[in-house]
Amino acid sequence: MCSVISRVRPVQRALALTLRLRTSTEGSSYAAAERRRFCPGVSNDIHPLRAPSRSYCSRVALTQGLLFKQLFESESSTYTYLLADTETKEAILIDPVLETIDRDLKLIHELGLNLKVAVNTHCHADHITSTGLMKKRLVGLKSAISKLSGASADIHLSEGDKINFGKHYLTVRETPGHTDGCVTLVLGDQSMSFTGDALLIRGCGRTDFQQGCAKRLYESIHQKIFTLPDHCLVYPAHDYQGQTASTVGEERKFNPRLTKSMEQFVDIMNNLNLPKPEKIDISVPANLVCGVHEV
Repeated sequence: MCSVISRVRPVQRALALTLRLRTSTEGSSYAAAERRRFCPGVSNDIHPLRAPSRSYCSRVALTQGLLFKQLFESESSTYTYLLADTETKEAILIDPVLETIDRDLKLIHELGLNLKVAVNTHCHADHITSTGLMKKRLVGLKSAISKLSGASADIHLSEGDKINFGKHYLTVRETPGHTDGCVTLVLGDQSMSFTGDALLIRGCGRTDFQQGCAKRLYESIHQKIFTLPDHCLVYPAHDYQGQTASTVGEERKFNPRLTKSMEQFVDIMNNLNLPKPEKIDISVPANLVCGVHEV
């Protein structure tokens, strides 16, 4: 990664280096996270610039010919990711949220993209996906989710499947533990990974509902994500501390839960005592039918 960064212009170099910024994820409340919404920027000491009025941001893509945007939904602190081939304009959207469907469709239209697939990394419990409604507004769009999720979709994904867009593709790695149907999506050159709720920045998805299993999650992360190159960027489905990205190497070294033994990890996960997600009773049934239940 360093060799790639050294070849780009100074401003781009600074942007790329912000992706390696490490910040603490422990002890901050959800409300505090809402106040610290930002997109990465450039400053003398490579700290993020706060931009509370922005709902999305772009990054320097280290893969040639790749357009990449990271978008944010504030109520559930969900990240949605837009990736496209800059030549063919074929695009995919990861973890879209119902509340931001108009924003996402406007951006896709402005950029002249042909959205081929909208994929969910798992059946979310804290928000309703926009994939079903989006299909009604974009001709030819297909929805995708793991076949182990039990949810309906046009494409049911399994280990090793590829989602193609132009000359690029994402490879599916099954990473159950938060739910049975969790997947991590890895860019073809392994420079980016979209880890859903399995691996978060200095954390991980909870395992106390929806087929959750701490042992399976520990194994999934260590066998399917931590085996990626150290420089591979980690983009989670959520972050509640205002952080936007990490790397596999950082999480393997600094993640306070996953640097423990499996026994210690299971004990931590079994004693989190987290409140029930507020929207779980409406989100899960809706997401099982592509987000169109009572919408």
